[in-house]
Amino acid sequence: MPLYLTRFSYTPEAWAKLIKEPEDRREAIGPLLEAVGGKLHGLWYAFGDHDGYVLLESPDNATVASVLVTVAGSGSFHSMSTTVLLTVEETLDALRRAQSVAYRPPGG
Repeated sequence: MPLYLTRFSYTPEAWAKLIKEPEDRREAIGPLLEAVGGKLHGLWYAFGDHDGYVLLESPDNATVASVLVTVAGSGSFHSMSTTVLLTVEETLDALRRAQSVAYRPPGG
């Protein structure tokens, strides 16, 4: 199954709720993903540009998109972005396929 890395930042209101009542958000995220055939690999909080990172797998892009738009629609996030991760094997396959792709750069 494809892997995805989601970066997120909470709103100040969401942080205030978590301060008032701390909770392990893995307990909400894991079952949510499992309900659509996915899996939570981990949740990390961080300093820097994003408040946290989620590593997950999902059967396909449409499935993970349905989860992410639902979560984003909660209003608890200031920002959220997701990157589809490729395995080394997928990247090697892509590199081999690229050998037969013809491309003409601009002005070339």
